[in-house]
Amino acid sequence: MTQQFKLPDFTLPAPLARIGAKLPQLPPTLALVTGLNLALGRMIPREPLEPLIGKRFAIRVLDAGMTLRFAYGSRGFRPIFDSAPADLTISARSRDFIALLTREEDPDTLFFSRRLLNEGDTDLGLLVKNTLDGIELPRFDAARLSPAEVLRRLRERLATARAT
Repeated sequence: MTQQFKLPDFTLPAPLARIGAKLPQLPPTLALVTGLNLALGRMIPREPLEPLIGKRFAIRVLDAGMTLRFAYGSRGFRPIFDSAPADLTISARSRDFIALLTREEDPDTLFFSRRLLNEGDTDLGLLVKNTLDGIELPRFDAARLSPAEVLRRLRERLATARAT
């Protein structure tokens, strides 16, 4: 029986945010848009995203000092390099974004507890939220990453490989 892992409450130290704000934002933005583009058509249906075409987004990871700017077009997501205002900015701590990704917390809970902030076009924010809610992601089980569990699975695979 697998024990459900609960993400501890944390905020990255303030000096990290000051450093993060000075680092290039392109590498994490490229990672984000690559992940989104890989999910397009597989886990994220394109049709509901049509109203997002031409829209600019910013994801602000408050405690990491990062702002990831990107846009959505007919060919998918792409990074943007100028500082023109985003149509929608979503801000939260890194812990809260991780909780969203792992489905430990839902966007409504974070929004109403003021841990997830939306600035800009509220209709666009609602569309993004509803699209994310509709995505069927496999549940992330952090317990599978524990050293004991990783070693157990490795031993299991080695035993299976030796048997064949």
